[in-house]
Amino acid sequence: MTSKHQEMAEWYRRAQEEILDSMDEELEMEMDDGRLSFDGDGNSTVPRNIYFKELFRLQSELVKLQDWVVANKVKVAVLFEGRDSAGKGGAIKRISQRLNPRVCKVVALPAPNEREKTQWYFQRYISQLPAGGEIVLFDRSWYNRAGVEKVMGFCTDEEYQEFLRTVPDLERMMISSGIILIKYWFSISDDEQYNRFMMRIHDPLKQWKLSPMDLEARRLWEAYTKAKEIMLERTHIPEAPWWVVAANDKKKARLNCISHLLTQIPYQEIDHPEITLPARVHNPDYLRGPVPPEMYVPDLY
Repeated sequence: MTSKHQEMAEWYRRAQEEILDSMDEELEMEMDDGRLSFDGDGNSTVPRNIYFKELFRLQSELVKLQDWVVANKVKVAVLFEGRDSAGKGGAIKRISQRLNPRVCKVVALPAPNEREKTQWYFQRYISQLPAGGEIVLFDRSWYNRAGVEKVMGFCTDEEYQEFLRTVPDLERMMISSGIILIKYWFSISDDEQYNRFMMRIHDPLKQWKLSPMDLEARRLWEAYTKAKEIMLERTHIPEAPWWVVAANDKKKARLNCISHLLTQIPYQEIDHPEITLPARVHNPDYLRGPVPPEMYVPDLY
């Protein structure tokens, strides 16, 4: 075998390792999802091999979507709403996992601070909207006012009614400015939320996901149902409709959501010039200095 063939064989081996490492990242998340489940698939009706095959296929399409968004300076905002533990975060992870974080940004705002409470309600969300060539994924959004704020009494009834009255016009303004706005509601059953909460209670790696607010929301399930129904009725407009994701099965929900998202944006594959790695410059006086042993991270594995 010539040195050129040896170089190509080594490159191919390294490329395979990179692909496997990328797949392991998804496998690690899936194993984390199913650690406390009674079976390895987390009770999903989607066979594991089909799930991975479809997920990687859809993620490759998301990369093409990203390229098209950047090339055409398109502005995309996607809202993810739903009850606690409905699977919004898991879907967002799978969408953003292979994308450039400078292009695809995740926005998960904390509760407003004292200064923000004095501002126009939408102000802190408006500043997060995408510029040209950006995709913004909102892990909860301005619809907090129609859900948690309404149910928990964090806003007045006057503020709540004002929100429901004005948000359709605001979203129409976003769309008229060129933003592609897509809204998802992740829907789970009472029993499924109970099971997921119980898993979090008994899982030391996930207990941080349960806040006192989450526990109170569980108690007020019926109040949240009423708030959700009013929200969907009042803010489901032709320009920015709500799309409901059946989310009792996490794997199906992720695949269905990503597949649907791809149909909502008229992207096309972008041709890229062939990339050629330039030759490295070699200077005869170049010397790489030694690194003191105590500076290295301990080699434990």
